[in-house]
Order: sequence, then C-alpha cells, then structure tokens
Amino acid sequence: MTGSPHTHQTDVMRAVTFTEFGGPDVLAVAERPMPEVPAGHVRVRVHAAAVHPLDVVARAGRLGPMVPPGPTYVLGVDAAGTVDAIGDGVSGFDLGQAVVAMSNWPETKVGTQAEFVVLPAAFLAPAPAGVTPAAAATLPLNAHTAAQALRILGLRAGDRIAVTGAAGAIGGFAVQLARHQGLRVVAVAAPEDEPYLTGLGATFVARGDHPAYAVRKAAPGGEVDGLLDAASLGSSVIGAVRDGGSFVAVTPPSAPAAERGVRVGLVQARADGAELAELAGLVESGRLDLRVARTFPFERVAEAHTMLAKGGFRGGVVLVADFASSRGADTGDRRS
Repeated sequence: MTGSPHTHQTDVMRAVTFTEFGGPDVLAVAERPMPEVPAGHVRVRVHAAAVHPLDVVARAGRLGPMVPPGPTYVLGVDAAGTVDAIGDGVSGFDLGQAVVAMSNWPETKVGTQAEFVVLPAAFLAPAPAGVTPAAAATLPLNAHTAAQALRILGLRAGDRIAVTGAAGAIGGFAVQLARHQGLRVVAVAAPEDEPYLTGLGATFVARGDHPAYAVRKAAPGGEVDGLLDAASLGSSVIGAVRDGGSFVAVTPPSAPAAERGVRVGLVQARADGAELAELAGLVESGRLDLRVARTFPFERVAEAHTMLAKGGFRGGVVLVADFASSRGADTGDRRS
C-alpha cells in the first residue's frame, strides 16, 4: 500500500476485529468508524502491522478481566505507515512522513491492525530509512521490550549477561542492544541459531535440560551479572546469575522467586517515541537487524495467527495493508 496524506475523506475504515473469543476463525476485517485526531495525537495510515502472541491470547480470551467479552476489539500493537493527519499542538512530524509506532493496547485497546490508527505523538518516531514497512513494523514492541529490560537489569559495560530465547523476536534485539552497550553476552538458543548469534558477537549455548549449568559453564567467570529470560525458563535458569545480580522476565508467570539476593523484575514494554527514534537510528546504522519471517495481507490474518501459534520460525509475522488501494485522492488539509 502506498501512503499519502491526501486520501479520500471517509467516515469509515477497515480493521482486523473480533467480537467473540475463539480460534483464528473469529477474526474478521470489518468496517469501523474513522478515528478522529485530538490534540497531541497523530493519525497514521498503516502500511504494515506486526502480529504478536498478545494478539493470539487476546483473541482466545486468555487475558481475563483485562479484555472482557462483549465489545468489538481491533487488534495490533505495532505499526509502520505514513502520517495522515496531525492534531493541534503536535510538532516534529509532517504529512506523508514515514513513521513507526507502538500502541499501549492492553490499556487502551487502540489497535494498529487497521487502515488508520490514532496515537499520541509521543508514541511515534520516524521510520528507519532504507527498510520496508513490513520490516519496520517488527521493531517497536520487541525492541522496546529488549531495551527496557536491559534498563531494568542495570548492567554496565563489561558486565556479563545471559539471554534465553536469544534468536527470538525479543531475544535477538536484546543480544544486539547488549553488545551495543558493551556487555559480554551468553546467548541461549537452538543449535541451528549458533551461526546467527556468534555472528552478533555472543557466546553461544545450546538450550537443554540444564540451562543454568550450561550458562555458568560458558560464561566468563562462571556466572553472569544479569539474565534476560526471553524464553520464559524461569526458576530453571536463575541459578546462572551471581549472588546479588539481576534477572528480568518478559511474562509474569515465568518470574521466579528471588534467591541469593538476586533482584527479579518483569518488563512490560511501554510506548516511548524518543526511545523508538533511538532504536530506529540503530537500525539505520546497521547495529540492529530487522527480520521478517512472513507477510500476509490483512484479509488473511487468520493464517497469520495460525502460523504464530505453531512457532518454530525466526523473525516477525506481519500483516501488510492493501485495503486502502481503492480509496480515491483528495487535496484536503489533514492538520486537525
């Protein structure tokens, strides 16, 4: 889909929705009201939107009171697109500019898997130059999660960090960001991921039945100062962390009980346009690698959910918008 700030004015848009919990078959691309643009916000015409496990568990009804039954929900956390309209008080963005953005969906239920999405300007950043919208859409949530997890760990250059699930969506970003920060990285992943991770400068450890022992054996000094548990191994791997070190989980059930003075934290990524701009800059400079496993048109979102649930792939699963191609052009001013 080619974005333009001068699209046809309309009262409706199309979006990925569900009105009841269930399998991928409950998903539909349906018309929804075109979102208005309040002060401090930007409307983005979406070119691509990543699909995440959050979308799968929300659709299946596994988020409890956070997502109650009844309303029509629009899914999606990440978006890559172009600025379509700008609210009062917003500076730093231009109509038609390529941007990336993240929605704090669990709180707001403002989904990005739609023809248009309206978000606070503070959640947006210029898209990294030289990458496709599909690749750019894999950046926000996973890179924010990795960056904010590293901040919680509180490590310094020269410290030792282990990353489980190191070749996955979050883990891959974490390894690269940790190396960028001067950390010594032990990467835990499947054997077939060894060339990729050693190429990033990490010490590779094949995942197995005794991950804590394997990490200690591979780590300089026999233990690590911090561990980012992107694979949700929990208590089976905290033993790799030195006394008084730090451990960060990415899902609540996998956070183990603290032991030996190890600080245990949980990262729940928050949208942050300034941080996202820094991450996009690292993509442009070649310090962060964006990986797309497969793209689907929005109308085939059920297939994307099925693929994501099966797992076993590397890179993001991304919906690529083409449903705006039928809209005509106008010459209206889109600054609200």
